[in-house]
Amino acid sequence: MTAPQSALTFNPMTAHDVVVDGRRLLFHIPTTGLFDLDPLGAELLDLAREKAEAGGVRPADLEARFSGRYSVDQVIEVVNEFLDLDVLIRPGRTDTAPSMPRVDQFPLSTIVLNVTTGCNLSCSYCYKEDLDTPAASRDMDYETACRSVDLLLKEATGRDRVNVVFFGGEPLRRFPFIRDVVDYAEEQARAVGKSVDFSVTTNATLLTEAIVDYLDAHRFSLAISIDGPKALHDRNRLTVGGKGSYDVVAQKVRMALARYTAKPVAARVTLTAGVTDVEAIHRHLRDELGFAEVGYAPVTSGDVSIYNLSAEELAEVFAGFKRLGEAYLAAALEGRNTGFANLHQLMTDLYEGTRKALPCGAGVGLLAVDHEGGLNLCHRFTGSDLPTYGSVERGIARQELGDFLTRRLDKTGTGCATCRIRSLCAGGCYHESYARYGDPQHPTYHYCDLMRDWVDFGISVYARIMAENPGFFDRHITPRGGHRGVASAGIDDRLNLGAGSLTAGPA
Repeated sequence: MTAPQSALTFNPMTAHDVVVDGRRLLFHIPTTGLFDLDPLGAELLDLAREKAEAGGVRPADLEARFSGRYSVDQVIEVVNEFLDLDVLIRPGRTDTAPSMPRVDQFPLSTIVLNVTTGCNLSCSYCYKEDLDTPAASRDMDYETACRSVDLLLKEATGRDRVNVVFFGGEPLRRFPFIRDVVDYAEEQARAVGKSVDFSVTTNATLLTEAIVDYLDAHRFSLAISIDGPKALHDRNRLTVGGKGSYDVVAQKVRMALARYTAKPVAARVTLTAGVTDVEAIHRHLRDELGFAEVGYAPVTSGDVSIYNLSAEELAEVFAGFKRLGEAYLAAALEGRNTGFANLHQLMTDLYEGTRKALPCGAGVGLLAVDHEGGLNLCHRFTGSDLPTYGSVERGIARQELGDFLTRRLDKTGTGCATCRIRSLCAGGCYHESYARYGDPQHPTYHYCDLMRDWVDFGISVYARIMAENPGFFDRHITPRGGHRGVASAGIDDRLNLGAGSLTAGPA
């Protein structure tokens, strides 16, 4: 057998494999590509690992393992594919460290308007550092909102669509203000040839038929914060007077879901200490109340530690996520979507083939405006000690924001540098790091093992759906940037893998 004449070294920084129903899948770590290994590819990967400490794979090793079972051309083809992927490295190759890129462009697609700090609820676990009672509310003025829209349209380089998010406090306390801002945003977007979408996250208590009809007419993305059945919801989601809010919220939800047709309405659940039965919550919100999707945000780093999930409870949550994931898989194979938003987002990322250098779009595609007009990394940071990055009056503080994001790009000396999901997680949520470690740059190490296991689980679900009912993705997921092609022979059937998500937005 004629093969490479020198030892080829296995590169563990590029390869991770997952077994799904007896199939060996190779996850290519740098690009987040997923390959279906044929028997020859699987054996070569095993051989490369076996010989890693013995100096690498030599021609004699290939001869001993494959002679008489595969042709020389077949073996060389797969070896070359592994070389192209850097799973195997040629002898004598010297790599120079790539220069660290600098973030100096901020092509916004979304602006979050913190229209009021006042809220008519007093949820015990709320992360908002600028939260006030209604009487003490600090409200954004119309001029600040208009300047926010102007900034978004100016910075939305090359984008045909932009998104304005109304946030609080409870944003519907200022519904007339929201209507005025919508009118302004639609007029200004038309003037520059762009379309504008709107989103609102609400506790639902102030919804009326007229408000629902207005949101429907303007095709708002509507998310409602609700924590499940009455006993769970009323533990933490209380009125300012200390009473449970479930009865009012459930009544409003039923009314809204009966009238709202523009887009699927999402429930956003906050999981705190003692609240881990995600399956019971999902049944209530999806099957009994009728939400189209339900997303879960586990709390591990809140300011009040008694509400944080313990390590054991977080493991329970992930076990429940997996059981919900099995139900999601069974439904997907029949062409249905169970509305489990956390896994559905992961499936979307896998299908679209996204890979992350930064944890999210905060600071790049998204900025949050506080009531005074300051530009914050995201909605979670308004009112925090983290510096703002300019204002709607002065514009983006490009040097300072670029410095912050560029530091996060550098994984040197962190566990992220060698982590197999580094191109998916990118270190985790800035605010989670800020709340837990006091540093938004600090990786969220307390999630690492669970996140790696969650991504492996997602790969297995994705591979099953892709193999048995690929039409599910065309029906239930709208690709934003296309999806990846198929590998050549020897590794076979390249699947599409991208960024995963643990949580599902603000709760």
